[in-house]
Order: sequence, then C-alpha cells, then structure tokens
Amino acid sequence: MTAAAGLAGLFCLAAAVAAGAGLEGYSHRIHPLGLLGADAVPGALAFNIAGFILPGLLAALVALGLYRTLPTQAGWLPRIGARILLLSALAFAAQGVFSLDPTDVDGPGSGLHAAAWLAWWVAFAAGAPLLAMGMPRIRLVTGVAVVMLLAMMFIPATLLEPPIAQRIALAAWLLWLPVTLAGTGRAREAA
Repeated sequence: MTAAAGLAGLFCLAAAVAAGAGLEGYSHRIHPLGLLGADAVPGALAFNIAGFILPGLLAALVALGLYRTLPTQAGWLPRIGARILLLSALAFAAQGVFSLDPTDVDGPGSGLHAAAWLAWWVAFAAGAPLLAMGMPRIRLVTGVAVVMLLAMMFIPATLLEPPIAQRIALAAWLLWLPVTLAGTGRAREAA
C-alpha cells in the first residue's frame, strides 16, 4: 500500500514533466494539466495513462487499504469516508479516460473531463475528514491537505493563476496519500 501511494505521485509528476517538456509551447505556469492529455495532442494517450489513470488506480488501492486498516471501533463515518476516497481516486483516473477537447472546451468531452476533476476534489474534501475521524494520527495532515486543496479551488484568479492553484491542490492530494499511510503505520505500531 505504501508503494502504491508513492508511485501515484511519481507517475503523475513524471508524466507531467515529460509530457510538458515534449509539447512545444506548453507551460505548467500557463496551461492546465489536462491539456497534456487532450485530443490530438502528441503523446496524449501516454500522459492520460501515466498522469491520470495509473495514479488514480493506485490511489484507489490506497483508499481500499485505508478502509481495511480502520479499527473495528472506528464507526461508520470513517468507513464512509474511506469509500468516498475510493470514489475520489476513481474520479481522478476518469480524467484520463475523458480527455479535454481543445477545439471545444464547452463540449461533451471536455465537460466529462471537468466533471471528473470536480468529482475528484469534492469527494476528497468530503471523504478525507470523515476517514480522519476514525484515525486520530492523520487528523492534522488531513486537515492541512483538505484546507490547502479547498483554498486552491476557490482562490481568485487575480491572486494565483489557475494552473498553479491546480498543481498545488494536486500536490496536496498526492502528498497526503503517503503521509497518511505513514501516520496509519505509526498508529498500528503504537496499538
């Protein structure tokens, strides 16, 4: 499970760096990450697999693992939170299935990609705090990750460019995965 958490971040980062370097005129400061996997972009399929689908599926394994590590006395809310985190991870993977259409940003393809992005962060913001209710050792890191992600989703574009905010939110989620597992490992050792 720890390897899956680390690999999710490594795959996403490596895919973003490699695809961004290979796409002429692309800037991580200016362009959304989804553009690297957009229709008709060279290497889009490879980016969608390595940047969205694999990290999402690995995060889904982490969510399932977190569900299984919940102590029996944790109650229903943390279990529901772990299941919502599973939905969040699958929504992240879905961004690679539903790629952007740069010629029709308001079209159905782009709409599905945007809906998957929305489902990813909304589900994470709802599920992570519920999970943390049953795991006291991850409450602080979960609170920081959720607040950071929410701040980046709602920060005005006049204060921070949306592509930068997007990457900060993504980094908060990708870092939350292994840090949370480290916290649950310490909790199991202390028990």
